[in-house]
Amino acid sequence: MTERQIPRWSELKPLLRPKPVTLNSTDRRLEKALTIADLRAIAKRRTPRSVFDYTDGAAESEISLGRARQLFAEMELQPSILRNVSDIDLGTTILGKRSELPFAFAPTGFTRMMNHEGESAVVKVAQDVGIPYALSTMGTTSIEDVAAAAPDARKWFQLYVWKDREAGEDLVKRSAAAGYEALMLTVDVPVAGARLRDVRNGFTIPPSLTVKTVLDASMHPAWWANLLTTRPLTFASLSSWQGTVADLLNQLFDPTMTIDDLTWLRSIWDGPLIIKGIQTVDDARRVVDAGADAIVLSNHGGRQLDRAPTPLRILPEVRKAIGTDAEIYLDTGIMSGADIVAALALGADACLVGRAYLYGLMAGGQRGVTRATEILTAEVRRTMALLGVATVAELNPGHVRLPGN
Repeated sequence: MTERQIPRWSELKPLLRPKPVTLNSTDRRLEKALTIADLRAIAKRRTPRSVFDYTDGAAESEISLGRARQLFAEMELQPSILRNVSDIDLGTTILGKRSELPFAFAPTGFTRMMNHEGESAVVKVAQDVGIPYALSTMGTTSIEDVAAAAPDARKWFQLYVWKDREAGEDLVKRSAAAGYEALMLTVDVPVAGARLRDVRNGFTIPPSLTVKTVLDASMHPAWWANLLTTRPLTFASLSSWQGTVADLLNQLFDPTMTIDDLTWLRSIWDGPLIIKGIQTVDDARRVVDAGADAIVLSNHGGRQLDRAPTPLRILPEVRKAIGTDAEIYLDTGIMSGADIVAALALGADACLVGRAYLYGLMAGGQRGVTRATEILTAEVRRTMALLGVATVAELNPGHVRLPGN
């Protein structure tokens, strides 16, 4: 029979290790987030439904986004044991320069609606951690203000080609004058996708004060207070807009653009050119032959054509087709560092993350973006170590098995 005794204070004292109290409410909130999914849950609680759904949603039945995330979930990582992984280097080369992490912050529209700190918060984090940040044509902070917010950051400008070519040319020239490193042309939006969550929510830019939104405001007073007491939304590329996102895209963007227009773009931009929205091997080869320095395999986060190709699935074939003629980046569906590692192993030079950092922004402003980056960074490092890989360059297709292969 086990003998029992009353524990002595000297035995109990080492066990009493109370957790330090975090006084700041934002820091407390973010400390609880261990994954991007945790940040998403916090963002959903703290943000009006229409704004959260604009960020979180995709086109039509959201099949494209679901398939992208499902493929990441079903892919199998193949570790190699007995490797020295005591020193992990997460750095890689992007457009000929070192990036401290193998991912960049993707362009996202209307970012100051997710949180009033907006694009300036995101580019500051990019500067802090040493990765590129792409400002969207539909951003809510000007090209010049983003440049001023983080003068040492690697900044790219994402361009949609407008029906008004002179307006587009002006954006390109402003980007060059402000020191932006690269131009990213998005080519998968000849017309707006059908984002049904936005339609059902009556979502407009900026949000309208209707009976529905006023009721929602009572549930999210901090968000509305920040929106109404900070400077009005301004855009990187236009002075103002009142209406739906789809109406805006269809009003501004040029559906007549063809690959021949890359010659026009090259005539006004002499820096690195990235083409975003590639979804087939043939198109990858076409734009590289036309002068692209890099391509982004992307179906626009599932927000344009539903049932579009899944970027991770076509990545190995695209890498084989273009070889080393251009860099390949991948986005859509990335929710963890393991997702990033899988893409790198299958041939991507880097990944772009969008929703992941927006969930952090909605959860806690700039500190939330930092937390999202910390989560992804830790997951990339841990996944590489468990795979037996010490550098990004060591990753190869043998480290990943896709379902059906």
